[in-house]
Amino acid sequence: MFFDACRLKRAVWAVALAVVLAWTIAACDADAPKIARVASAELADRPGEHALRPAFASAAGNCSVADLVERVRPSVVGITTQREVSGGLGGLSPFLGVPFGHGQSGTRVERGLGSGFIIDAAGLIVTNHHVIDGADELSVRLADGTVLSARLKGDDAPTDLALIALDEPPQGLKAVEFGDSDALRVGDCAVAIGDPFGLELTVTRGLISAKGREITDQPYDQFLQTDAAINPGNSGGPLFDLDGRVIGINTAIVASAQGIGFAVPVNMLKAMLPELKTRGRVVRGYLGIASQTLTPDLAAALQTDAEKGALVAQVERASPAQKAGLRTGDLIVAVQGEPIDGASALSRAIAARAPGTKVEIAFWRGGKQRRVEVELGERPGTWDGQTPDARGERSSRLGVQLREVPEEMAQELGIKGGALIVRVETGSRAAKAGLRPGDVVVGVGQEEIDSPSALSSAVQKQGDKAFVLRLFRHGQPAFVAVPAADKDERR
Repeated sequence: MFFDACRLKRAVWAVALAVVLAWTIAACDADAPKIARVASAELADRPGEHALRPAFASAAGNCSVADLVERVRPSVVGITTQREVSGGLGGLSPFLGVPFGHGQSGTRVERGLGSGFIIDAAGLIVTNHHVIDGADELSVRLADGTVLSARLKGDDAPTDLALIALDEPPQGLKAVEFGDSDALRVGDCAVAIGDPFGLELTVTRGLISAKGREITDQPYDQFLQTDAAINPGNSGGPLFDLDGRVIGINTAIVASAQGIGFAVPVNMLKAMLPELKTRGRVVRGYLGIASQTLTPDLAAALQTDAEKGALVAQVERASPAQKAGLRTGDLIVAVQGEPIDGASALSRAIAARAPGTKVEIAFWRGGKQRRVEVELGERPGTWDGQTPDARGERSSRLGVQLREVPEEMAQELGIKGGALIVRVETGSRAAKAGLRPGDVVVGVGQEEIDSPSALSSAVQKQGDKAFVLRLFRHGQPAFVAVPAADKDERR
């Protein structure tokens, strides 16, 4: 009897629980539409809220961006580069280009892969500077498989952006639409399309993981970070939002990580495009100082109330900064009323303004805040993004960037002076001659070269005719023939 009573109690409790559970589910089902209506009404009553876009809702629901891809893919291209190099093995850059070639001694052809996107029907294409850097030949593969030759239109090494033009653009090219990278929020969706490792028109999807990332010591780092999968070969390809607008240019990755990639914000490209189209380069304002970001320890040592700023570490001779009276130890806190929180912010604020622009600079000196007006100069050669002292000077007739030969290197080579090549301009006479960064020029014909300015002067004397350079490459002496200037190169 006791056993039967226990079983009866358990049965009663089971029936009761089932009834309660069924009633709860029915109530929730009945209230669900009302809850959804209330939530929608609350969102509609908040004019400042970021509403979900239909495209996002659709993508979140079925994980498909097929309609977007079908619409934008004709604007994405693959880029192949070719150049002649001497000996050695090619290797991957820290960015996303893919160079490859035969690793043997002597002259060989090295090819590289990258991506890009069409920005107008006339055949202008955006890619990364490091994709086309040093290339002797450029070819572009359209989405339909057509391969066309192209030429460099303009480039800017500090931001790693380049503009190339198709030699014979076909009819019906489809250009991308630009978005607004400043309006992006962390967590927004992003779609990358490109040719990683030569796998044509690969599509990946992810999120904007962060904004304003600084991944090198260059002043123009303001990268978008994304976990959309990008790999070597994606370089120069577009990063889209879910409306199919370009919001970034895929540029770099953390090789040892997963899902950490970086893209140049499209607003930076938009600001530079007019100059890249007309001048082929970007002209930036120039103050003429070296600076570092203020730290709490520096602020305490300087006995300043400022919490942020750029501390002037060096003022170049005859620079706009020196002419305006700025000194080493000054703490710059604002440019034209725009707060400056560090050295990178100061560089961007100055570079964003044209040479000849007058700006008011606010700074601390001796415990007092002061102001001075400075007329900006033109920043000397910015190809390699280094400091002015490291950049040296440019030999425009030859097409190289030069600097003094370091004393230790000169001693090792057994030379006095010379000119060290730190950069070779794409398509220049130097590039055609096979000159490379790291070459040390010691003579032009029979004339000895002891400095970058001496090389520039000697090349100027040669005019448009062909001539011979004497140099050291990898510690070995060599002769290099520089060809006569083409019509377009003659001055």
